[in-house]
Amino acid sequence: MNDPEIPDDESARRRAGLILGLSGYLFWGGMPLIFAAAQPAGPVEILAHRIVWSLVTCVLLLTAARGYGRVLTAFRNRGVFWTLALASFVVAINWFGFLLGVQLERVIEISLGYFFNPLVTVFLGVVFLGEKLRPLQWVAMAVGTIAVVVIAVGYGQVPWLALLVSFSFGLYGLIKNKVGGRVGALEGLTVESTVLTPFALAAIAWFVLSGNSHFGTEGVGHTLIMLSLGPVTAIPLILFGAATRRVPLSWVGMMQYITPTMQFILGVTVLGEEMSTARWIGFFIIWSAVAILTVDMVRASRRRPRR
Repeated sequence: MNDPEIPDDESARRRAGLILGLSGYLFWGGMPLIFAAAQPAGPVEILAHRIVWSLVTCVLLLTAARGYGRVLTAFRNRGVFWTLALASFVVAINWFGFLLGVQLERVIEISLGYFFNPLVTVFLGVVFLGEKLRPLQWVAMAVGTIAVVVIAVGYGQVPWLALLVSFSFGLYGLIKNKVGGRVGALEGLTVESTVLTPFALAAIAWFVLSGNSHFGTEGVGHTLIMLSLGPVTAIPLILFGAATRRVPLSWVGMMQYITPTMQFILGVTVLGEEMSTARWIGFFIIWSAVAILTVDMVRASRRRPRR
């Protein structure tokens, strides 16, 4: 049922945004299966191919959308270009951490990182942007810290993969925030992929020359999976970008938990990773922190005056 205070055209726009956002997050949630299927290629080789085929996908999409002018504008603006260049290396670290987690059969730990990411984002906002925390945000931060300690005790070590993906993704968002709305999702991904492609091609060349390349040597199915890494990267990003222009930010904030939830479920069920008692306790604590943060976010959005 539509909200009587929201016009019908706006309700339709929000429904479309909700569908687009859910599709993007479901896409991201299923990525561990795609990366697992790309084995026996290792994280570095998969990362290199992901970068190259992402650029190819971006070029095809830009050709269809006639968007080369916007990309050239981003390249010509020094501030925008160097910001995106920095973002590209940070997101490459994030991608590598994700791939390494799949390779080491630690998808559950990766999902923990993305559950923890909203808390990291709040923390980075305080450190780098001088933002002040509301009382519930302080509580969420404290509960989240307790969760990391409990899980570290359960693991017998600090969950460094979870911290790597959460902090790298948080930094990526912080850096991209400097660009703001001056560059669209597709144009930004194009610039970032262009910056990383020379390094990716060098890595691919090394794998080929050393006889360690798996591309084209593991059958047609594996080759198609490697080729799909480009669309798999670009499509959910475009869906997410389209969703954020149609729905309130609070909706986006709540939808973001779909991805780590799916990754957690896949890790436990499909990939057969073990969950010790300490892990369960740690995850319940981090879910409590996420719930507190979500409640605070919803309350804050309701306090804002309607436009």
